[in-house]
Amino acid sequence: MQRRILAGDRLIAAFLVGCVLFNYPVLSLFDRNSEVFEIPLIYAYVFVAWAFVIALMAWAVERRVR
Repeated sequence: MQRRILAGDRLIAAFLVGCVLFNYPVLSLFDRNSEVFEIPLIYAYVFVAWAFVIALMAWAVERRVR
């Protein structure tokens, strides 16, 4: 039971981190006329942030209690 509560709390935290990462003020920081490996910076940021949120959710669900 305690494990489910902790996993739920971690998923809520991951959701909130995702909301912050994809909020307009943070996105506007990366909306520049520059490129990373010939990809516009905003697209690279969105992809990396998206992958980070997915990894954070996977960590929250799969973490073992020791």
